[in-house]
Amino acid sequence: MRLDHVTLRVRDLDAHRRFFKAVLDLRDGFRPAFGFPGCWLYAGSEPVVHLIPARPGGAEAAPSGEGIDHVAFLRDDHDAFSERLDHHGIPYGRMELPEIGERRLFIHAPGGALIEVAFREPTPTPRTQEALP
Repeated sequence: MRLDHVTLRVRDLDAHRRFFKAVLDLRDGFRPAFGFPGCWLYAGSEPVVHLIPARPGGAEAAPSGEGIDHVAFLRDDHDAFSERLDHHGIPYGRMELPEIGERRLFIHAPGGALIEVAFREPTPTPRTQEALP
């Protein structure tokens, strides 16, 4: 297992996008069509920083509504891991992203923090990771 990415909720997507590109040399790249705004920033071929809009009012985040939305870990044992969650009675959400060859499970830590566990298919479907204009 390894840390996969961080998702940040931000009030100004473009300012954060420019900051991470200029300071960390990240680049814009492919992001699935989730139905809400955001962008994925890549280090090499991996999307390591995901930016999404801050929640109005920021009830569970910082007073500004900005903050870390969730942390994601990458594993390679989807079936065994979901069976472990079932065994312990831990509820989870699913997200299937066939266009990038990933399946994701979402769980909450005891204090409420959102944890994503991503699983990449051994032979992922082709994905476009070319830089955006």
